Amino acid sequence: MAANQGGGRSGAYRIGLLVPSSNTTVEPEFYRALPANVTLHTARLYLTQITPEAILRMVEDLDQQSRLLASADVDVIVLGATAPSFLKGAGYDREVIARIEKATGKPATTTSTALLRALRFLGVKRVVLASAYDDKVNAIAQGFIEANGYKVVAARGLGMVDNLAVGRLGPESAYGLARSADHADADAMVLACTNWRTMDIIENLERELGKPVVSTSQVSVWDALRMAGYREEIPGYGQLLRSLAAEGRLAAVA
Repeated sequence: MAANQGGGRSGAYRIGLLVPSSNTTVEPEFYRALPANVTLHTARLYLTQITPEAILRMVEDLDQQSRLLASADVDVIVLGATAPSFLKGAGYDREVIARIEKATGKPATTTSTALLRALRFLGVKRVVLASAYDDKVNAIAQGFIEANGYKVVAARGLGMVDNLAVGRLGPESAYGLARSADHADADAMVLACTNWRTMDIIENLERELGKPVVSTSQVSVWDALRMAGYREEIPGYGQLLRSLAAEGRLAAVA
């Protein structure tokens, strides 16, 4: 489903963001990166623990919260949550998108969908996965990425389950894990968990690692803006957000 590119509002764009209730990071990271002519509108889905059982319960309220967001006449709706959009494996993100679009009539994406699109756009095949998750959820994340055609050459997590605790971590935790987890065979680094502060370290990591670095908050911003029709470079948060000015290449991303 295509976005209406600003809805005829004199160049203004509205992004609708579905947020896990205990996520205290993804909204500030969106606000930091979004241009002045883009506004953010949010709704929450109850989640406090990053466990498969809690994640499944979170999406029970997806349709209703999506309809509330759509009433703000947003251009696109993003499920800004990583694990809730990959939990059931390959294709589950598209099931979630279909639910949102059926409930609202608005184009939608998920963080996991955005991640796959970003990897395809960047032309990478082999990645390192660094996350805030425990081994169980990290293994599900790795399985989702590999089932969609990418090779995870190394995977490490912080072992976190308490989502509020993840939000209290400083960006240095993501920086340190990424540096220690990096692998020479990887084309890119993936930082997973939208409640993990990552946006401010992406530029430095790309310079130091010599490869693209994508975080799940960053790809969510990128895909939302891409779908809404925004076509200007956003500097300071890695090569992916700078690529928004690449009209022809962006149009080819499905």
